[in-house]
Amino acid sequence: MQVTITAVGPDNRGLADPIVHFVTSHGANIHEIQMYDRDTEHVFAMLLRIEWPDEAGTLDDLRQTMDNIGRQTKLEIRVWAPHASQRLPRIAICTTYRPEPALAVLRAIRDNRLRAEPAVMIGNRPNCRGVAEQFDVDWHLIGDEKGAPDNERMVALFDEYDVDYVVLARYMRMIPASTCWRYAGGRIINLHHGLLPSFPGPRPYEDAFSHHMLTFGATVHFIVPELDAGNQIINQSSFSVFPGTPLEEIKRMGEEDNEPACLVEGLRRAVDRIVELHFHRVVRRG
Repeated sequence: MQVTITAVGPDNRGLADPIVHFVTSHGANIHEIQMYDRDTEHVFAMLLRIEWPDEAGTLDDLRQTMDNIGRQTKLEIRVWAPHASQRLPRIAICTTYRPEPALAVLRAIRDNRLRAEPAVMIGNRPNCRGVAEQFDVDWHLIGDEKGAPDNERMVALFDEYDVDYVVLARYMRMIPASTCWRYAGGRIINLHHGLLPSFPGPRPYEDAFSHHMLTFGATVHFIVPELDAGNQIINQSSFSVFPGTPLEEIKRMGEEDNEPACLVEGLRRAVDRIVELHFHRVVRRG
């Protein structure tokens, strides 16, 4: 059984030792290990991807031991096994202003084109609440009057709803590195409204238009702590326009049609485990 373990907490000596020692002493095969030590922030983070043998105990046994280690080391330890349950993957959909990407995901789930369960919708703005209500999905507003999100509340909701994947459906706020570490290993999926790596940033349509581009697009990629999207791209889709097409029309085509379709296909590849994230690179399974 493939298992991903993440640990985040105050920096100290020997934090990785009890975790690594336990899994290896029980016959686990380590496929990937990464550690982050940020002296300036006094934060330690680790990702461990292992093959956990059936004879070593159940997933609940492993979680219980990791909880005990977490209490002793003051680490937040999460154990995720994407293949362990017969249930559909549970997703949290995070939004800001635009409803189209979230709406496309929920419609794809409803029509059985996307095998996932919408566990919760979270917004730093209230704009997409009606979409959640339309599909009878729990809604939580985590932003203040200026849209500044309560990131710790967001993490608490991810845990409360036991989500497998976090989907940033045009969520227009940076995800803190500590959140990325907590759900590292390919669990946070972002829709960027431009073609990466050429047009990053918050205004990719405007940037491409200023370069007289006739092809525009969107990118779905895994979020990786402290790294820009590069080898983390899951899916890209593009569309071409005629010379002289106004920027407003280009944005309408992208936001209403191209972006939602790109997100649904990218998310399908992730939840169906067609692709996975190994050592910050997207790899095709099988």
